[in-house]
Amino acid sequence: MRVLILGAGRVGYSIARYFAYEEYTDYEVTIVDHDPQTLERVAEKLDVQPILGHASHPDVLQKAGCSETDLMIAVTASDEVNIVACEVVKSLFDIPIKIARVRSNSYLSPEWIHLFQSQTIAVDRIISPETEVARSLTRSTEIVGAFQVISLYNNRIKVIGVRVQSGSPILNTPLRLLATVLPNVDMVLLNISRDGHTFFPKENDEIKASDEVFFSTISENITQCMEAFGHFDHIQRSVLIVGGGNIGYGFAQSLEQIPNMEINIIEKDVKRCEYLARNLERAEVFQGDALDTDVLNNLNLRNCESVVAVTNEDKVNILASLMVKRQGAERCLTLLNNDQYTTLVTSIGVDGVISPKAITVSTILQNIRCGRIENVHTISDGHSEIIEVITRDTSHIVGISAEDINIPDEIMIVALVRDGVPHFLPKQMIISVNDVLIILAKKEAVRKVDRLLSVRPSYL
Repeated sequence: MRVLILGAGRVGYSIARYFAYEEYTDYEVTIVDHDPQTLERVAEKLDVQPILGHASHPDVLQKAGCSETDLMIAVTASDEVNIVACEVVKSLFDIPIKIARVRSNSYLSPEWIHLFQSQTIAVDRIISPETEVARSLTRSTEIVGAFQVISLYNNRIKVIGVRVQSGSPILNTPLRLLATVLPNVDMVLLNISRDGHTFFPKENDEIKASDEVFFSTISENITQCMEAFGHFDHIQRSVLIVGGGNIGYGFAQSLEQIPNMEINIIEKDVKRCEYLARNLERAEVFQGDALDTDVLNNLNLRNCESVVAVTNEDKVNILASLMVKRQGAERCLTLLNNDQYTTLVTSIGVDGVISPKAITVSTILQNIRCGRIENVHTISDGHSEIIEVITRDTSHIVGISAEDINIPDEIMIVALVRDGVPHFLPKQMIISVNDVLIILAKKEAVRKVDRLLSVRPSYL
């Protein structure tokens, strides 16, 4: 597959990094940017073809190989350039899928979202990393202690990322004995991240304090599972948002839909504070520097359940998170664009890290995977993918058991849903047509999953 990425900034680089590092695939990546220094840095780190020029110019797009491109992702800093590039490509070239990043709240307003239809603007899919991050944060806030929450199968099945607390009742318990701690609860442990290393756990592995764990269960079992990892729910809920940019604003809007949620925002820019105050209904907006201890003292953080730092600066997010923890906040989530900081910040007290890169990649993957795939999400900083798929009558996997698909340390059938009933770790079940499968795959094994989910030649 030939992939063309317009824009070599943070989002463009993250997408290119995923495709360029993907093993066992045939991706050929070209990236366009008008800044020679930015383009040079990307080309030095990734196996991509760099093209210097303006992303919406026809001659640049032709030079980038649009006539042979299968997927174009326009993620420059300008919504208008991204949209125009899609229009130019539609008029001059034949690219099957055109994805554009759109950030402006005006474009994304429900009143105008119909603009992005095939008969109007030539954008096949729109992505808004800020909106996706805000949605992810809202899901995490609804489950106290979670730093990432993924909803699958019509919200019936959840995949949750959590940091194990020192008071967890399952510490030092071999996984084969978890059923004794959680009787009658279906829960599958997916990944464990410890000391910068992520692995698929085996039955004799034990859970340690401060491990970052991803697990899957049905929605009804979430409270019991979270308590097993040392996180206990509260009735009163309050959130402090550090940073009132697009992510902070979108997050606050989502939180206002949750009854009895107390919402506070710290924003440094005076004009932005005025905008937030005019457009938010229940949130309290405070103008000030989140790194100023006097500002934090006035917020009574000991009564604050969660602090979410989402400014544009990683260093500000890290420092603000550490300061609010010292002030007495129960937990803090920190947005980081630089993956290299992740292990460091979680080791010094930050409860969870939000990765716009992982969320954006997950959104894009849903548009390019083969077969009847409903959802694709990356977890554990890209170590693995969670894939939700509906089986076809022409799929290779129909008629074989889930156990035959499982590959140790590479691929695992987490759950099989048949007739509306989820079955976790269904090793002996024979896969039938229209089953819903939840699959965990290590990044290097994703291509194998794609082949398994592909249709038989007779179907073509």
